[in-house]
Amino acid sequence: MMPSLLRDEILKTSEVIVVKVGTNVLTFGNGLLNEERILQLTEDICQMIFRKKRMILVSSGAVGAGMGRLGLAERPTELSQLQAVAAIGQGKLIETYERFLNRHGIHSAQVLLTADDLSNRKRYLNARNAIRTILDYGALPIINENDTVSVDEFHTTFVENDRLASLVANLFETPLLILLTDVDGLFDRDPSDPEAKLIPVVEQWSPDLMKLVAEKRSNRSKGGMLSKLKAAKMITGSGGNVIIANGNHAETLHNLFTAEEVGTVFLTQNSFLTARKRWLGYAVRVEGRLILDEGAADAVCRKGKSLLPIGIVDADGTFEKGGIVSLIDRNDKEIARGLTNYGLKEVLLIRGKKTSEIETILGTTAYTEVVHRDNLQLID
Repeated sequence: MMPSLLRDEILKTSEVIVVKVGTNVLTFGNGLLNEERILQLTEDICQMIFRKKRMILVSSGAVGAGMGRLGLAERPTELSQLQAVAAIGQGKLIETYERFLNRHGIHSAQVLLTADDLSNRKRYLNARNAIRTILDYGALPIINENDTVSVDEFHTTFVENDRLASLVANLFETPLLILLTDVDGLFDRDPSDPEAKLIPVVEQWSPDLMKLVAEKRSNRSKGGMLSKLKAAKMITGSGGNVIIANGNHAETLHNLFTAEEVGTVFLTQNSFLTARKRWLGYAVRVEGRLILDEGAADAVCRKGKSLLPIGIVDADGTFEKGGIVSLIDRNDKEIARGLTNYGLKEVLLIRGKKTSEIETILGTTAYTEVVHRDNLQLID
């Protein structure tokens, strides 16, 4: 299929288009918002809404906008300062979007999330229902991490909005995620190399793609190409497509929406996952680990089996019954995530034992599996 026809097909078949725009695209070097760039982004998004496409915008820029308003030259490092700067900048950011959207009669809907909001099953469903309803009203959800209340960088922050954007896109079955950054896409080597060539299409995911990454970070942003590749892997592995392109070019989004060959497109791996499986595999916060022997790892990965206690070598963490655990092979690689039928204390007692021995050890056999296949999602 010709590149333009391929991209046109992706645009037509995507249930929703999620556009993520980074701080370096939205702000000048001094941290002030680039309103001309925001105007162009909203113009292009509005044109897609008029074409009856369901659009979502995941926008960085709150801290950057706050830095500009306060005259700060460098991103704060202390948590309380970051929270304050984000709060000061968020109002300016959403006001700017609202002003430009109103020119077209479209409303903005600010949605602030933390990692825990999408890790908790109930709040995950609430967020999905709210965003879907906003789209039903014809408004544009503008989503950002709630930096003001994200207080634990390991448990409650997304680290960068690339992951947030991928989690939001994963709320839908066949999304297109567009990651606008300050590079043209994925190159076959360091982009600073004069011989470097842009990779227009990635048809099959390969671990070698990670080796192509040349990390580039600034004092105003938290993400890098590595985080974008991780986002692309998540979405393409669960039924969606991804495009990484340069948002510093004013025409980029328009060109993408007219199916021109811009940036790098990552094609879906034809792995449709139910909403619950996507939540299990990507959105939840892991509470512990189950270390598997070689036979159990093979049974889970290749034979589609549940995890039985006999295949567990060890376990750690703080999980109780119903908690989310990572399944780890003997090479310390995460192979799956799932809901455990037993807490850590019980798992340590029955690890390596046959199913017939559970009742003797625990006094009851509530479950024969530690993690049932229906409550398990492979990671790779």
